[in-house]
Amino acid sequence: MGLMDKVKQGAGQALTKAQQGVNQGKAKLDQAQAKHQWDGLLRDLGAAVYAEQRQGGPAEAVTAALAALDEHVTTQGPAETAADQGEGHVDGDEVRDGEPAGE
Repeated sequence: MGLMDKVKQGAGQALTKAQQGVNQGKAKLDQAQAKHQWDGLLRDLGAAVYAEQRQGGPAEAVTAALAALDEHVTTQGPAETAADQGEGHVDGDEVRDGEPAGE
């Protein structure tokens, strides 16, 4: 194998690794954007439920917020929760067996 063949092979391997890195970065960005959207939808649902329960707001707002969450799950798949990610924390406190640490 000549020197030029080795250079071409090395360049091809470097290009493949670079493409893999770009694909991984894009997937991670897409996942972060979907989580951000999910968090916003949950916030909207919470606001609608609070308004309905405490301020006499319309039940349609809750129904619409739930429909938006269902749509998100349909298009993006189920969202990962902190428990799914192994983050057993609530407000920075470790959680064991459903109880915050120290209780």
